[in-house]
Amino acid sequence: MFTHLKAVEAWLKTTGGLPVNVKILIEGEEEIGGSNLEAYVAENAEALACDYAVISDTSQFAPGMPAITYGLKGLAYFEIHVRGAGRDLHSGTFGGAVANPLNALAAILDGLKGPDGRVRIEGFYDAVRPLEAWEREAFAALPFSEEAFRADLGVAELAGEEGYTTLERKWARPTCDVHGLWGGYSGPGPKTVLPCKAGAKFSFRLVPDQDPLEVEKLLRKHLEAHTPPGVTVELISHQGSPAVLVDVDSPGFRAAAKAVEIGFGVAPVFIREGGSIPVVGLLKQHLKVDTLLLGWGQNDDNLHGPDEKFSLADFHRGIKASAHLLDELSRAS
Repeated sequence: MFTHLKAVEAWLKTTGGLPVNVKILIEGEEEIGGSNLEAYVAENAEALACDYAVISDTSQFAPGMPAITYGLKGLAYFEIHVRGAGRDLHSGTFGGAVANPLNALAAILDGLKGPDGRVRIEGFYDAVRPLEAWEREAFAALPFSEEAFRADLGVAELAGEEGYTTLERKWARPTCDVHGLWGGYSGPGPKTVLPCKAGAKFSFRLVPDQDPLEVEKLLRKHLEAHTPPGVTVELISHQGSPAVLVDVDSPGFRAAAKAVEIGFGVAPVFIREGGSIPVVGLLKQHLKVDTLLLGWGQNDDNLHGPDEKFSLADFHRGIKASAHLLDELSRAS
């Protein structure tokens, strides 16, 4: 955010004005859900009207390889509660006669994704936009080592949807992951409880053209058909946001590419990102504009970690790129 403020300051100090009109929107509630941002944008769409939005919440691909992110995954996040008997029971006395919510939950979650890495929900892939040939070629040309990636994470092998590379899975294919589980007894020593309830939190990362609300409908239908007998299920939808895909051949995107090349001294690569930035979809919905995602940081900046960092050299290069972006946008056509 500060790089863009400094770019505006640089223009005002050196020329006394800006080559284009600039509106700056800053909110500090992202880490608590940004609950007020959507209402603000919706209520002030006319005041916020613009041709392009610019956000720097992504990263470069690697040191010396600046990047423009043109695609983000969407998100559909859920919580599931599975209930059986009206109270916890003794597994010796009641086991085999009463459904165990933990067993049922395990079966439900296992049924969401197959061993081939594909989501098993009926109709889930109907709206998935396939990768274009140029994208697969561009991803393959990037200096990415699957072996180094595996070793850095400390896993024996990589996993995911069959038929796709790791970058394709991370950036451009939908996923399903469980984030938390609870139920029964997990303290020290044994306790042969047959729990009366169990639960989990899980989400789907979505790709362009997948609608979070439609995914929820498909999921509810799937659960109705695949819930084991003897238990009831409650599904809670926590949040959803659509995926984003920006046209890499638009005037604004071409202007951004030129500006980044000037600021960093090398042409940027075009990448996607497996994470979600809900405000991008929000701006598209209410302002009808694309967002230029210009990331100045590195993948090893340890975001949210106790040793989070940001290179001062990248900070200065980001200011320069942002300043040139205003100039390039003023002449974009």
